[in-house]
This record gives sequence, structure tokens and C-alpha cells, in this order.
Amino acid sequence: MAAAAPSPALSSLDPAKPGHDPARPQAGAPRDRAAPPTRPASRWKRLTAHRWWPWAVTFASGAFVLFVVSLLVRQARTVDWPAVWASFLALPVPVLLLGGALALASHLLYSTFDLFGRHYTRHGLSAGRTVGITLIAYPFTLNLGSIIGGVTVRYRLYSQQGVSVAAIGQVIGMSILTNWLGYFFLAGAVFWRWSPQLPENWHVGPQHLRWMGAALTAASLLYVAACALRHGRPVHLRGHRIAMPRWPVGMLQVALSAANWMVMGAALWVLTGQRAPYAAALATVLLGAVAGLISRIPAGLGVLEAVGVAVLSAYLPAPQALASVLAYRMLYFFLPLGLAALAFGGVELLGRRRPGMAGESTAQAEHQKARQRNQY
Repeated sequence: MAAAAPSPALSSLDPAKPGHDPARPQAGAPRDRAAPPTRPASRWKRLTAHRWWPWAVTFASGAFVLFVVSLLVRQARTVDWPAVWASFLALPVPVLLLGGALALASHLLYSTFDLFGRHYTRHGLSAGRTVGITLIAYPFTLNLGSIIGGVTVRYRLYSQQGVSVAAIGQVIGMSILTNWLGYFFLAGAVFWRWSPQLPENWHVGPQHLRWMGAALTAASLLYVAACALRHGRPVHLRGHRIAMPRWPVGMLQVALSAANWMVMGAALWVLTGQRAPYAAALATVLLGAVAGLISRIPAGLGVLEAVGVAVLSAYLPAPQALASVLAYRMLYFFLPLGLAALAFGGVELLGRRRPGMAGESTAQAEHQKARQRNQY
């Protein structure tokens, strides 16, 4: 029986047949996708990729801190410390109690900032427990910097409760954003209407402060406008999901933060015996916060005092102005840090004595992950 002749369609697929190009893709065959062209690394990325870059950054930061410290030490030598100490001891007890009450009110206001992150991440912790964690972490942030207080202490406390690392990062980011939104709005309003007496080496005039204040206020208003336009939808930037609450929540962020900064200014104003204008005390707190952040000195130690003497000495003697700022630091920075350290140690001991706490935290973490998947 003679073999059947192959069909033309099959012969065209035979590699042995003439006219067949193995490199040419056949119909229906999967095609390899061309790899996307790699973009050359930018100069900044190439620069930061060097091994010596971290050392250079550390050296530059250390040199800047030493320079600032040398300026503060030079200024401290000109202070009449016996007069400052006498003015500090002369502060009336009712004034100290009222200043301490206002400092406590400010810490309580700041503790609500993490509730915005709780609302967005839905991490499952109660509002009271979230506020308690912030009350412990905030004094560490004030005295030891944002890395230790804002990140390390919060991470330790939240992770013990089973909150995921991603949720902790979002809570911290939302809290920092809330804090500076109110600062921007309030600083813009204060510096536009009133110009404080600044240190001589700042070289910043009243007109510069007005325009900087207008820019800061505009930044807060733009945030609220962006919240209104996004209708609660998050913004994706370079692979990161940035929370954008609805505009009423955005306005609440600005209002609570501005109220917190105003209470901080009221605490210092009370400690001056109300002899300086409230705007001067508020400007001292606002300018001292930024100056301390730029100087990279923990708690802005010495920086806030220098700003306070420069601003408040226009209304009361310099030793009394410095004594008021030192009392403010004691009541707002040091005393809460001691209480927070005791509370943090108590939480650590409690966690070690409760072996079942780890299993409970794991269950909470799994429940939180399920809720986040449903949310996305």
C-alpha cells in the first residue's frame, strides 16, 4: 500500500523542508517578550552607592552637630547662671502647676494623632490602647529624636500587640503628617500677623517670615483640598500607598494639631508670668521646634533656650526668660520622659510575665491581615 503524500500544511512546518525558517515564529506559537530597556542610574544613585557614602554622611552630620554645640557653649558662657537659677526658684508654685497641667493637656492632644492611623489601617487595637502607646512613645520622641521615639519605641509597643510592620509604618507616618499640618497652618497665621525678635545670626527679616508663613499655610490648605478631590482614595507614589482621608478628617487633623501647638505655647506663656505676649511664647515654641530639627540635636537642647532668650528678652529680663524656658523644658520634656520610661519598663515586664501574650498577638496579627486584604 503506497504511503500517503504529506499535505502542504504539514510540509511547511517540517524543519527539513526547504523554505522553512526556524527563527521565524509560526502562527499560534508563543512569542518571547523583549526585555524592557534598563535605565541608567542617576548621578545621585551612583553617588550614594559608594561604600564611603554612609561614612561621609555621618562625618558631615557629626561636624554640623559639633559646630552647633560650639555655638551654644559659647553663648552659654555669657549667661548669668546665678541670676537664672534665682529666677527659676522664684517661679510661683501655682504657675508651675498650671504650666504642668497645660503640658499634660498637650501630651493628651498629641496622643490622639495615632488614632488617624488606627482609622486608616484598622489594626484592631482599641482607641484607649492606641492612645496609651502614643503617650509612652511621645516623650521619647521629644527627648531622643524621632528615630528612637517615633519609630523604635512605637514599633516595640505596637508589635507586642500584634500590629504588622506595614501598619506601624502607616500609623507613624500619619501621626507625623498630622503634627506638621497643624504646625504649618498655625505658623503661617502667626508669622503673617506678627514678627518676633529673632537671634542676630539668623538674618531673617519680617518680610521673609510673612512669605514663609503664607507658603506653610498654603501647604496645609492644599492637603485638605487634595483630600476633598480624592474622596478618601489613596495616592500611589513610586510603589507606595499613601493614605488620603476624606476632607472632614483632613480638617480634623489640622485642627487638632494646631490646638496642640497652641496649648504648648500657652504652657510657656503661663511660665513667663504672662508678662510676654502670648504670640511671643507661641513663636518661641514654633521657631524652637524647627531650629531643633535642623540642628539635629536631641530635644533641641540649648537651641530652644537660645530662641526663647532672643524672642522673650524683648519683654522681660534675659535671666527670667531663660528660667521660664528651662521650666517649660522640665515640665514638657524631662518629667514626661521619666514617667514614660517607667511605663515602658512596666509594659516590658508585663509582657514577659504573660507567656500567652505572644499567641494572642499572633492571632491579632492574622486577623488584621485578613481585614487589610478585604479592605484592598
